[in-house]
Amino acid sequence: MKTIKFKYLFIAAAVVSFGSCSEEFVEVTPKGSFLSDNYYANQGQATAALVGVYDPIRKNTSGFENMVGMMNAGSDDHFAGGGGASDGAGIQGFSTHTLTSTTVPESFWNDHYQGVFRANTLLLKLPGVAMPDDVKARFSGESKALRAMYYFNLVRIFKNVPLLLDPLTATNMYEVEQAAPDAVYAQIEKDLIDAIATLPSTVPADTESGRLTKGAAQALLGKVYLQEGKKTEAAAVLALVNGTPGGTNQYGNKLLTNFNDLWIVSNKFNKESLIEVSHTSAGNSDWGFWGSGRDEGNSLNVMVGPRSYSRTSGSTAPNLPSGWSFNVITQDLYDAIKLDPRFGATILDLKALKAAGKADYIGGYQDTGYFLNKFLPRKEDVRTGGGAAELNYKQNSYIIRLADTYLMEAEALGSGARAQALLDAVRSRVGLPSVPVTLAAIKNERRVELAGEGHRFFDLVRWGDAASKLSNRGFVAGKDEIFPIPLRELQGTKLKQNPGYN
Repeated sequence: MKTIKFKYLFIAAAVVSFGSCSEEFVEVTPKGSFLSDNYYANQGQATAALVGVYDPIRKNTSGFENMVGMMNAGSDDHFAGGGGASDGAGIQGFSTHTLTSTTVPESFWNDHYQGVFRANTLLLKLPGVAMPDDVKARFSGESKALRAMYYFNLVRIFKNVPLLLDPLTATNMYEVEQAAPDAVYAQIEKDLIDAIATLPSTVPADTESGRLTKGAAQALLGKVYLQEGKKTEAAAVLALVNGTPGGTNQYGNKLLTNFNDLWIVSNKFNKESLIEVSHTSAGNSDWGFWGSGRDEGNSLNVMVGPRSYSRTSGSTAPNLPSGWSFNVITQDLYDAIKLDPRFGATILDLKALKAAGKADYIGGYQDTGYFLNKFLPRKEDVRTGGGAAELNYKQNSYIIRLADTYLMEAEALGSGARAQALLDAVRSRVGLPSVPVTLAAIKNERRVELAGEGHRFFDLVRWGDAASKLSNRGFVAGKDEIFPIPLRELQGTKLKQNPGYN
């Protein structure tokens, strides 16, 4: 809470990160500092503030403490990896389910509350901004949907969190208490339902890619309902997103014909994408502000790359820059996917390439020889301009894509012709035959289709499978489903630590 209390009381801090949430959306150059009382004078300033509300979604794959890298590490599909057992206490601790209040990365709390603060401030100020009512309503819808997204991550990660709907002030900042998780989920639902009513069905691809749409908010609402166990509600809203399985939905979304095309760096905001995080090398990200919210590159790329990689002359091995060997693939996932058509796009088997004399690398911590190919850095994408090359990869990442919503709806339905058709469509895209729709089949499909995208740990918790799948990693049922609250957030506040942690 200290980050919320002190760092973001002024709107200058709330909008200081003006790097665009999408390369196409908007670029605003900050000119001086503005206090919150006099900042929101016109639509231009409100637009700059809205960009600030969007910025924290980059936590999905930006900075060392990013969502995908962290959540992968705590699942049964990946090890933390890296340079050694002390290379990132947070990611290592989550991988072995030994997190404490002092080793849990504070940014998973602070960065999401930064987004909440910015949304709350803009929502408070919007009524007084001189701008058209329809634009004002859209800005409000986007802010509410983003606030819902940030709270969804907070409640899934920490469970017992404060529910703040107004900016904190000097008089109330020490009085904040945690809300019941059900109350947080109820607010998330309300925000998304409000947003769905005002968001556009589509956005201009050339100028507004990355902004939230009605379908994006519906997809997130369906995911929220499913996580809550509200399967009937989840199925209903996800059906609006999915349309006819295998076809084009009402918003123009469709499964890409080629699964491999999902991972082409230039294939941004494609038809399968519902909520996507934009990364760019144009921000010239450097070590001085890495992880601060100003960095705009995809940090996961360098994190998952093999260490000291090289390929032999004339080799057909991929041309990769070196990385830091985090999120190495477990043998269990390798065995589950090795005969699947998605294997090549998902896993790079460097162990086999090294044995064949085609490539070499230095194995990092917990090395298996299997690397996450979906996000491996590529030589052609290395930044040659300003900033640090390692921090300026520009591959976007998906928060939700259509194959995900297909499988979520199938899970919510459980059985029947439509559930079967949804499962079949995901499998048919990669040339696989139909299998009878069961929860086990859907679980297997989600694991293989969405491997390495940060969903697996949350799926295991939702299914009640985390204890059995992660028992060999130290997982304790009733405790390790959530993170401990960072110690500094407890000191001098009314917040209480999560059960099982001290």
